Amino acid sequence: MQLSTLSPEPCYFEDLEIGTAFDSPTRTVTEADVVNFACLSADFNRLHVDAEYAKGTPHGQRIAHGLLVLAVMSGLVTRMQLNQHLEPSLLGLLDIQCRFPRPTFIGDTLRVRAEVATKSGTSRPDRGVVAFHRQVINQRDEVVVEGTWKLLVRRRPALD
Repeated sequence: MQLSTLSPEPCYFEDLEIGTAFDSPTRTVTEADVVNFACLSADFNRLHVDAEYAKGTPHGQRIAHGLLVLAVMSGLVTRMQLNQHLEPSLLGLLDIQCRFPRPTFIGDTLRVRAEVATKSGTSRPDRGVVAFHRQVINQRDEVVVEGTWKLLVRRRPALD
């Protein structure tokens, strides 16, 4: 499935082909993001908020919270053209499995690549499960987060 072939109509379970990949716009993680996330989450771990402490760590500088990077990923996915078509048929998030192979630093610019990994039916004929393999990639083309997000998606309505 090519995005250029998507009509303005909703995208359903049947429309998503395994192996199809989509890219997001980019976004730079700022110091304000890290500070605001620390305040919101009450996670003031020194690795995130104490520059002097972080200098003495293997990273040599502060790193963004892993959950902040997941939140940024979520936001970037909503800005994908695919999401505009999938949103009307999306019923919910079922599962997230992820890992953080590299840190994200303040000033890193991130993008997301989402690929349809698997599809399966459910006990209800009006919906299916689509698993997307997602990667968050920085400006150095390093994967900083990767994993699988399983979404419950409507099937195309039956024609009478």
